[in-house]
Amino acid sequence: MVPHATINSLLAASADRAPADIAIEAPDRRALAFDELASQVGAAGAALGACGIGRADTVALLLPNGPEAATAFLSVAGVAICAPLNPAYGTDELEFYLGDLDAAALVIGSELDSPAREVARRKGIRVIDLTPTPDAPAGTFLLDGALAGSAALSAAAADDIALVLHTSGTTSRPKLVPLTHANLAASARHVGGTLRLVPGDRCLNVMPLFHIHGLVAATLSSLAAGATVVCTPGFLAPRFFGWMRAASPTWYTAVPTMHQAILARAADAADVIAATPLRFIRSSSAALPRPTLAELERTFGVPVIEAYGMTEAAHQMASNPLPPAERKPGSVGRAAGPEIAIMDPAGAILSAGETGEVVIRGPDVTAGYLRNPAANASAFTRGWFRTGDQGHLDADGYLYLTGRLKEIINRGGEKVAPLEVDEALMSHPAVAQAVAFAVPHPALGEDVAAAVVLRPGQTATAGEIREAAASRLAYFKVPRQVLFMDALPKGPTGKPQRIGLAARLGVTAGEAPPPPTTRTPPATPVEEILASIWADVLGREPAGVEEDFFGAGGDSMLAMQFVIQVGRLLGVELPLLHFFDAPTVRGIAGAVDARLAGAA
Repeated sequence: MVPHATINSLLAASADRAPADIAIEAPDRRALAFDELASQVGAAGAALGACGIGRADTVALLLPNGPEAATAFLSVAGVAICAPLNPAYGTDELEFYLGDLDAAALVIGSELDSPAREVARRKGIRVIDLTPTPDAPAGTFLLDGALAGSAALSAAAADDIALVLHTSGTTSRPKLVPLTHANLAASARHVGGTLRLVPGDRCLNVMPLFHIHGLVAATLSSLAAGATVVCTPGFLAPRFFGWMRAASPTWYTAVPTMHQAILARAADAADVIAATPLRFIRSSSAALPRPTLAELERTFGVPVIEAYGMTEAAHQMASNPLPPAERKPGSVGRAAGPEIAIMDPAGAILSAGETGEVVIRGPDVTAGYLRNPAANASAFTRGWFRTGDQGHLDADGYLYLTGRLKEIINRGGEKVAPLEVDEALMSHPAVAQAVAFAVPHPALGEDVAAAVVLRPGQTATAGEIREAAASRLAYFKVPRQVLFMDALPKGPTGKPQRIGLAARLGVTAGEAPPPPTTRTPPATPVEEILASIWADVLGREPAGVEEDFFGAGGDSMLAMQFVIQVGRLLGVELPLLHFFDAPTVRGIAGAVDARLAGAA
């Protein structure tokens, strides 16, 4: 039996070893020691148990980023199945996700004005408000709506499900990935081992805590090592170096677009960088451009460790090692958790240098999707999980990715299932056929485009079709471009061909538009505020009110931060689709003004 094979036992071991050591910090909050973390997790778990919630029940979490999101994840996963959700989800998405999860309860931040409350009540799901206690250490909270008192709670077993997350696949319906305590504990140990984490380490976490990257790579790996995680309220480039100065981190982990926004501010923070005891920077969730890696290393003077992960592997699968071991540019490193091999279409394992599908197996890997036997039948071959990624291993075991066999579109780390987009596009009555495909994008890696064929005698504009899709899809899945065709390109079997469709159609509009040739300054108070939010999120002032948000390096995570700040500063609930329809300060200001006028 592997020691500490549950989240609970990992935390208990750290608390027993050094109870007064700091587990969790947050900006402008008192620190939370490991023994205090254990008390908070125990109290919250007991309150949930008193409500009748047990190991087989799923509890959805809808919380803003911060220390309470971290401690709530640990609390819920210790007694039930935790399902963190993106707080930016709208009504339709919450209807689907809460229903698909068959949630027994929804734990929601008391300050959040979200449609999740009404959706949960309609579905008969218990709503429990989580109220932070700001005068107490970071991460402490009360559960309003949970019953007071204690309940007899059974200890979690290694094979109990601790976390469940949705992931897009090659079908139109997102798949549910269950991760056991053993999966998460193994991944936390493997991340910690790869990075050689020790109790003195301090991770500055800017990743959202509804994402496997933030949950495992930043939070759980730190706590399992007896180290500290500093939980920020979300990524904001102008605040990053202030947090760095205050927290003195030894490392941070982020996605490439965040690293790029940090670099844009680094020239003015040389004193902070020089005084910070960083020993490495980690990057994952999307490919890190080589120029960005090189600039990070020049700026911070520490190695950048690029890792390769996915939800089904409880995050980390491969990683470049720390020096003095060799880091190979262009590779995602060597196996750093699960065993990695390359498989041909017939299921044979290939030799070094041969290209095929990347497959994995080991204690980090999910045993299979929930309630989806068809997906499991295609995803597993003789115990190997097929990632859908194509690549090869060199003679030293370093993995080089060369593409994806699956048709998933990776839009800045957000995975988009093309069939789901097809289905939404065809909800418009004028659309007879639709095929979504990837378009190269210099900042996001890929963006979403679609080709459609209209029904005879029907007419529709691209905007009307996108609006219909937006009523069914998350904002980042809505195609930026809709092309009208007389017939879709098809392969020998008659199926529409997605792979390479952008090149065949000559679609190049996915490239970032050039910045405005003249800088038009904000002309209204709303534009001034939006320009300030832009600077916070992207780490620089906009090059005029007509500059494209995505062309300037924005992605879906940063768009979410923009919307949250619009709500806080202007009191306007802004649909994220506006970042596609009008991704400029001026365009967004028009949408804000319209909503303010409507509320008057």
